[in-house]
Amino acid sequence: MRVALLIMIFTLPLSTFVNSETISVGEYHIEYEIKGSGEATLFLEAGGSAGMQDWDSIYDDLAKHARVIRYSRVGNGKSTAIKKHFSSEDYAQGARALLAALGVKEKVTYIAHSYGAHVARTFAARYPERMAALMLIEPSSEHDVDIMRSLNLELAEEQIAQVKLDDMRNGMSNQYLDFWSKRPLPDYPQIPDIPVTVIASIKKYDNPPLLFFTDEARDRWGELHSNWAKAFPRGKAVLTEKSYHYPQNDEPEMVVKEVLALISRGYK
Repeated sequence: MRVALLIMIFTLPLSTFVNSETISVGEYHIEYEIKGSGEATLFLEAGGSAGMQDWDSIYDDLAKHARVIRYSRVGNGKSTAIKKHFSSEDYAQGARALLAALGVKEKVTYIAHSYGAHVARTFAARYPERMAALMLIEPSSEHDVDIMRSLNLELAEEQIAQVKLDDMRNGMSNQYLDFWSKRPLPDYPQIPDIPVTVIASIKKYDNPPLLFFTDEARDRWGELHSNWAKAFPRGKAVLTEKSYHYPQNDEPEMVVKEVLALISRGYK
C-alpha cells in the first residue's frame, strides 16, 4: 500500500479531458498546457504520479488571474515513459529545461503538491534567479518517518519496513530515491528570500491506518510545516482541518485565494 507519509495518496484525482500539447526537451517528450495571462507566471508541479491532471480543480480559475503552466514529469501523464529512477534533483533540472524550451524567461511562482514539493524545493535552491515565490501544498517531507519514530519507535520501524516492502512490490516509483535515501532537502536559508506559503492538512482520521495518521502525528505534521514556512522572512503557513491530502480538490476556493495572495506578495 502506498501511504500518505510518502505521497499520501489513497485515491488519485479523477482525470478529465485536457487540451495538452507536447514539447521535446532533450531526449524526452513533455506533456504541458499553458493558459491565461497576467503579470505573474505560475508553474504547477504535480504530486506523486498524478501528472498535470493533479491541478484540474483549480487550473481554469488560476488562469483567470495569471499565466499558468502545468506539465507532467517524465514517466507521468502523456510524457515519455521511463524505466530509470529519477530523483528530485533530476526532476528540477528537467523543470528548468522545460521552462527554457517554452521560452519562459521571467521568474515563476512555483506551486507544488505532495512529492512535487521535493522538486520545487530543489529547484528553488538551485535556480534562485528563476523564483518569484513558492507554494507547497501538502508537501511530503524528509521528516515524515521521523514523526512516526518519535511516537512509537518499535511500531514505527515495523510499519516503515512494511511500507518499503510494499513500495518495492509495486515496482519502486521514481520517487523511491527521495523517499528512502534520507538525503536532506534544501531548506531555509538555502532557498532565497522569496514569499513562501505552505498549505498543510491537520484534519484527523477516524481510523488511522498508521502512526502517521494518528491525532498526535497530524498535529506534529502541522507544526513541522508551520515552523518551516515561518522560518522564511516572508513565509506563511495555512493549516486546514477541512481536507486531507488534496486541498486543491476539497477546498479549491481557499487554495486559489492563497495563490492570489502569494502573487500579491511576490510582485510588490
